[in-house]
Amino acid sequence: MKSFAYHQPSQIPEAAGLLATLEDSKLVAGGMTLIPTLKQRLATPPALIDLSKLPGLSGITDDGATITVGAMTRHAEVARSAVLAARLPALAMLASLIGDPAVRNRGTIGGSVANNDPAADYPAAVLGLGATVVTNMREIPADEFFVGLFETALQPGEIITALRFPVPLKAGYSKFKAPASRYALVGVFVAQFAEGVRVAVTGAGPGVFRVPPMEQALTQHFDASAIAAIKIDTEGLTSDIHAEADYRAHLVTVMAKRAVDAALA
Repeated sequence: MKSFAYHQPSQIPEAAGLLATLEDSKLVAGGMTLIPTLKQRLATPPALIDLSKLPGLSGITDDGATITVGAMTRHAEVARSAVLAARLPALAMLASLIGDPAVRNRGTIGGSVANNDPAADYPAAVLGLGATVVTNMREIPADEFFVGLFETALQPGEIITALRFPVPLKAGYSKFKAPASRYALVGVFVAQFAEGVRVAVTGAGPGVFRVPPMEQALTQHFDASAIAAIKIDTEGLTSDIHAEADYRAHLVTVMAKRAVDAALA
């Protein structure tokens, strides 16, 4: 690991200023991805900006129509939240499936969403629920936030401060996980709203994506049988040492059916 400057700002404007002015600097939230990357010298930023001392960036609040989760809220906090257990249990369940206890007690929801790992769990929930990514500069709809492999719509100096989730009528998440990393080979989040259904897939391709044919079928009839015959095109899906594209395509339908069953349960 190469040496780097270390900054621990106490206010969001200070952190944003450092991020904008220190070229190639990196933010540290939980560090669950960044620290191993530094150790392997896959990244050599000249400066790290630690967000752990910034006030008001953790916690879960419910205003009735939406639930807001602070960006520095740990996975473990999301998993055991009484608010989410009562109002959005699918999100709490998703958080409980991330990594192992060490990862869940250090990793943060904002860090995961900002990193946008193609096999991470939270992006499926953010896109599946049509959440809003709140930053120090603006509010970004989920459909506009995830751009590509490890890419988001965040601009220089922009820091995620919270995620705002609309409360669905029903929601469920199911994933087929890699045994060692517990990342999703395929994970599917399904959410039913009065205006329709959203289906988001993680792990299957270079980034999280929606499945319109499943959304249309489930809007007409919210039951696993409605999507049992839907086949996913393998074009653009990932093939690697863990699974070929055709197997991932098959898993999308299987996990989507299980997510619907979880939502109905």
